[in-house]
Amino acid sequence: MGHMYGVPVRPSVAEEDAHAARRGGAVLLNAGSIGNLKTQRRRIDDVQPCRCSGRRNHRLLLVCSWLFIIINSSARRAAASFLHPIVLLPGFGCSQLDARLTDEYAPPPAAPACGARKGTGWFRLWENHTASRDPDLVPCYADQLRVVYDPLAGDYRDAPGVETRVVSFGTTRGFGSDDPAQKLVMSDFIYSSFHFSARIQYIIACFRFVRNQCMEKLVKALTSVGYTEGENLFGAPYDFRHAPAPPGQASSHFSRFASSLRVLVERASEKNRNVPVILVTHSLGGPNAIEFLNRTPLLWRRRFVKHLVMLAGSGGGSVPTLQILAAGAAIRSPPPRDALSFAKTSRTFPSVFLRLPSPKVFGHTPLVVTRAKNYSAHDIPAFLAAVEFAADEEVARYRTRALPVTLSLRAPGVPVTCVNGVGTPTAEMLVYGDGGFGVAPRVVHGDGDGDGLVNLVDVLALSKVVGDDPDQPYFKSVLVPNATHTGIISDDAALQRVMNEILEANSHSVYH
Repeated sequence: MGHMYGVPVRPSVAEEDAHAARRGGAVLLNAGSIGNLKTQRRRIDDVQPCRCSGRRNHRLLLVCSWLFIIINSSARRAAASFLHPIVLLPGFGCSQLDARLTDEYAPPPAAPACGARKGTGWFRLWENHTASRDPDLVPCYADQLRVVYDPLAGDYRDAPGVETRVVSFGTTRGFGSDDPAQKLVMSDFIYSSFHFSARIQYIIACFRFVRNQCMEKLVKALTSVGYTEGENLFGAPYDFRHAPAPPGQASSHFSRFASSLRVLVERASEKNRNVPVILVTHSLGGPNAIEFLNRTPLLWRRRFVKHLVMLAGSGGGSVPTLQILAAGAAIRSPPPRDALSFAKTSRTFPSVFLRLPSPKVFGHTPLVVTRAKNYSAHDIPAFLAAVEFAADEEVARYRTRALPVTLSLRAPGVPVTCVNGVGTPTAEMLVYGDGGFGVAPRVVHGDGDGDGLVNLVDVLALSKVVGDDPDQPYFKSVLVPNATHTGIISDDAALQRVMNEILEANSHSVYH
């Protein structure tokens, strides 16, 4: 039995739907699953080639082949004639960042060579495979990627002496790695290339879920049905380290991103006969898109945004985030060339706070169990103090910046389709033994169904928040069996379902 917004959720049609999805076949959540939601489903048939198997008539095979090409070309032209422009928002770590060092930059005392790039202009900070693979450069990589809180400005900023920028905003070229052969982030390479103790290997393994799958295959799939980069297909990469703050508090990075995204949406619409735009998001891009929409006027939303398609989205955080923070606490004064410097760097990102489990979703269910204390989503401040965040500073910022944003999640007021994977064991509890947070926990899955990162209870909670809102014009939630968090945009079967939903969003009409 799970908890949805603090209320126990008994086995219901929702769980039956989830079990059906695990058995096979995507499930469209019905009214019994998430409230009285009005949904519709339209079948989109694929064009099938002529079947000439078993025949030796080469002429007939040639005719079939040409017919297939003609049909496919006609279908593509027909599809392109009604396609609404799309803007893609990627997930965590799938945006490239450049950096440059100013005279103000002071390298770590143990790594003076980190200042070698002063005055040399812009260089790739994320994702920099050279730095992440060289133990001499890892401390530089970690030091220059971290963010700091400026109490005078009441906002987060880059490390002193470091300036950063997002690469290729407006295009999909800024997603993922410049090197297509490099599919994993730093931790995967280090994990396979160095021989650390079991405790250190555990810490590295905590970061292995951040894979650089990003949206490459989705972009190719969109191109195959008529989308063209720069014409009706655009990208909105962002600085994934940062997060929105509650109204009245400064969040310069998110404010700049929201302003740029608004201009991009308007230009994409103008370039395509003034038709509204479809926003397609993955993972962290979903909550960012909802925050963006809710901070724009309703008339603007309904004029420029036709549909929001959220892939592997959530609104209530995840249990694995707790494991990441605990792993960072286990690192004790790393030596200058310790490749694990990045583990502590990620603890400085305000976006990590935003992905902590929400009390509204996970309730009072224990999420972390230790010899001394159990921690639920209501006990996150105590957990942060236990894993060595400064109680009077960082924990206070969680209470005043991240938690209010999490708790204020609401429907965006534009048509929404959510596509989530189910059927993959997903952590719902972490049990730490005598070794405390420095030893790998026993991960309890129980009924922790989901996509490996996002729990099913979070998916259902998001569906309830959006679908039950009387001002929400349209909502649909689809569960795809055995699709993982990154597999939803990379595995062929899941990607086909995603494409069907995007094409349906093109033809679906609420107020346009």
